[in-house]
Amino acid sequence: MSGNKLRVIKDYEKLPKEIQEQIKLTYPNGFSQHLITFTDKDGKLVSALPFETEDKYYLVRMTKQEALDIVFADDDFDEDGILKDAVKEEFSDKYAELDYLNEVLGNSEDDFDDDGYDDDDLDEDFDDDVEDVDNIDDEDL
Repeated sequence: MSGNKLRVIKDYEKLPKEIQEQIKLTYPNGFSQHLITFTDKDGKLVSALPFETEDKYYLVRMTKQEALDIVFADDDFDEDGILKDAVKEEFSDKYAELDYLNEVLGNSEDDFDDDGYDDDDLDEDFDDDVEDVDNIDDEDL
């Protein structure tokens, strides 16, 4: 999280519809397993779902039970608490231009093979002395 972002602590129901949709897209398998706890200004331990946009860091207040209830009461999720494919596709298209959401979802332009390496940094001069394992005869072993 960037230190200069506005921090917002809010209940899920009070968030704008667009932020709720982006949260669903970020957490398509439900919210309860992603809750964090923090101590509020009154010294109370609170659980919340973290969500970050370009300019705000949200802590969406909810208990584990509330997180489960929200998902199971929402028609965008199936009976197993998974975001429906049609809804996921709709929201992905709707928010495709949001860089922060694409980063979270792994949709960056340089992320086609997800092998953990930046392909632009690969050295083209591999060791030519390495033999192809498939071309080694049993008697060479």
